[in-house]
This record gives sequence, structure tokens and C-alpha cells, in this order.
Amino acid sequence: MDEPAFREFVAARSPALMRLAFLLTGGDQHAAEDLLQIALAKLAGKWRRVINPEAYVRQVMYRQQVSWWRAAGRRPEVVRPAVPDRPDADATHQSELRMVLRGALARLTPRQRTVVVLRYFEDLPDHEVAKVLGCSVGTVRSTAHRSLAKLREVFPELEVVG
Repeated sequence: MDEPAFREFVAARSPALMRLAFLLTGGDQHAAEDLLQIALAKLAGKWRRVINPEAYVRQVMYRQQVSWWRAAGRRPEVVRPAVPDRPDADATHQSELRMVLRGALARLTPRQRTVVVLRYFEDLPDHEVAKVLGCSVGTVRSTAHRSLAKLREVFPELEVVG
């Protein structure tokens, strides 16, 4: 393995990849760190053969997250404390928006969250999301539709984003 090149890639791309992992895990910092670590470990083993390392890491994270939410259906759900209605008064607009978005994503099911992140944050077309999740395009579209409806209902303040 070309260790200096791998270290350079990790140093340069980890912040962006961590943001993706954070979104995919619904704001769970520890799960996001685990998700990214798993993906980077898999990349390290194939470093010389991978042509586009960032695309490889993203694909590993998508698939790993799908595996986790499928397995979660066989385990009891972990309940988290509710997100406060309003962030602290001294927070900036961007901080408020991030908190609302984090809370909104956490209220979705893992499958809904994954569809929303892949479709709207990663900007993947429906057919690619379906391929990653191993489902039909219709399932992706209906899940996205239900997810957005739930977000609008529970967090109407997201509607003014733009």
C-alpha cells in the first residue's frame, strides 16, 4: 500500500466523509465515526486497486448503513431524548438549521433517512438509490415522498429553507 497517499486522502477527505456518515446515521456521532472507520479500513485493504477512493468509501458507507438498518429491524429500537423546539437564542441561523435538520432526520426511520440522504444530500438519481438499497425505483420514490411529508408535518420550519 502507498501509505503516504492513503494518509493524504484520509486527511483531505475525512471531514466531508464524516458529514455524510453523520447524516446517514441520523446525527449519531459514535455511529458516524464507526461507519467512516469501517469504510476507510475497507479502502486501506484495496488502496492500490481502487481507482476513485472517495466513490469507493461512499459506496461502502451506503451499503454498511443499509446493512445496519436492515439488522436494526431484528433488534429493539433505541429511544433518544427529544430535540428541543428551539435552539439557544445565541445560535446563528445556520446552527439552528443544522439542529432542526438533525432532529428531523432522527425522527425518520433508518430506511427513510437513508433515502433522503442519498437522494437529496448526495443528489443520487432514484435508480442509483434503488440500486444501493436493493429495492425498486418505485419504492425509493414512495419512501422519499412519505419521508418528505413526515418532515414537513413534524418540522414545518424546514419548509422555509432556501
